[in-house]
Amino acid sequence: MRTTRFLVPAAAGVLAVSSLTACSDGDDRDAAKAAHAVDVKATDASCELDVTDLAAGQATFTVTNSGGKVTEFYVYAAGDRVMGEVENIAPGLTRELRVELPAGTYETACKPGMSGRGIRGALKVTGTAATVAPDAALAQATASYQRYVVSQTGALLTRTEEFVAAVKAGDVAKAKALYPVARTYWERIEPVAETFGDLDPRIDGREEVVEEGMEFTGFHRIEKDLWVSGDISADGPIADRLLADVKEIVAKANAEKLTPLQLANGAKALLDEVASGKITGEEERYSHTDLWDFNGNLEGSKAAIAALRPALEQRSPELVAQLDREFANAEQALARHRVGDGWMLHTQLTKAELKELSDTINALAEPISKVAAVVAR
Repeated sequence: MRTTRFLVPAAAGVLAVSSLTACSDGDDRDAAKAAHAVDVKATDASCELDVTDLAAGQATFTVTNSGGKVTEFYVYAAGDRVMGEVENIAPGLTRELRVELPAGTYETACKPGMSGRGIRGALKVTGTAATVAPDAALAQATASYQRYVVSQTGALLTRTEEFVAAVKAGDVAKAKALYPVARTYWERIEPVAETFGDLDPRIDGREEVVEEGMEFTGFHRIEKDLWVSGDISADGPIADRLLADVKEIVAKANAEKLTPLQLANGAKALLDEVASGKITGEEERYSHTDLWDFNGNLEGSKAAIAALRPALEQRSPELVAQLDREFANAEQALARHRVGDGWMLHTQLTKAELKELSDTINALAEPISKVAAVVAR
C-alpha cells in the first residue's frame, strides 16, 4: 500500500482501477461462496447453522462437533428424503458435506449419539429448479437410495469393527452396549443384504439355521453367548468371521443397483420384518433389544419411500399424504419407548403397548403396499 504513493499519477490511476476490479471480483466470489456455505456448530444438545437461507446449487456444510458424543449431520427433503449426510463426526472433529440442493424447503439434523430423529432445523433454498419428468424421477430415486445404502454400510462396518474388537477383548459390558447399535445399521438395509444368498443367514441367522444345515454364526450367536452364558472367551473366530462377512456384504451392497420396484417392495418387506420378528420378540430373543431393530427397519422403509417420493408426488399425491401421516403415527408410537439414546427392552413393554406398536405398523403397511403398483404405472 505504501509504495503506491511513489507512482506517477497515470500509473496510480491504472493501479486504482485494477485494485477496484480485483476487489469487485473478490467480493463477487466471496458473496457467491457465502450463498452456498454453511457453518454448523453441533453439540449434544444443539445444532446451530450460521445460514438458513441458501441459493440453489451446490451447498457446502462445514460441521464441527463440540459435544461429547459422536454425531451425524443430515439434510432432508420432504418426507425425510436424504439429500446428503456425513456420519461418524467424533467429538472435536470438523467434517464437510457437499450436496446439490434445488430450490425448496429442507430440514437439517444433527444426531448426537447417531440415533433418533436428531435436532432438526429449517433450511430454505431459493432459485430456479427444473421440473423433473416422472421417468427421470424414478431414475433419481435409485441414485438417491444408493447414496443412503453407502452411508449405512459405512456405519455398519465401523460399528461392527467396534463390536468385534470388544468381543475379542472379552469386554462383555462394552460388547452388549455396541451390539444393538451395530444391528441398527444392518436392519436399515436388510432388503439389500438379503439378496446375497448365504451371506444374510451367516450374519443375521437365528439358531434355527442349524435345522437348515448351516452353522449358527454371526450376530445372534454372539448375542446368545453375551446374554445367556456371559462367556465370550471362545467367540474370537466367530467375531472375525462376522466382520469378514460384513465387509463382503458391504462391498456387494455398495455395488448393487436396485430398481424402483425393488425399492417399493423392500419398503414393504421391512415392515413385514417388524411384524413377524420385532413385535413378537423373536428376533432378539436373548438380548431383548428388539426396538433397536424395529427402529432400524422403520427408518430403512422410510428411506426407500423418501427416495421414491418425487415420483410418487407426481403420480399419486394423495398416497404420499397418507404415507406421511402413517409414518408419523408409527414414529410417535415408537418414540414413547425411547430411553436416552436407545430403547426399552421388549420384556419391559406391556401387551397393550406391543399391540399399539403392531397396530401402527399394520396401518402403515396398508398404504406402503400400494407403492409398487404406483411405481409400475
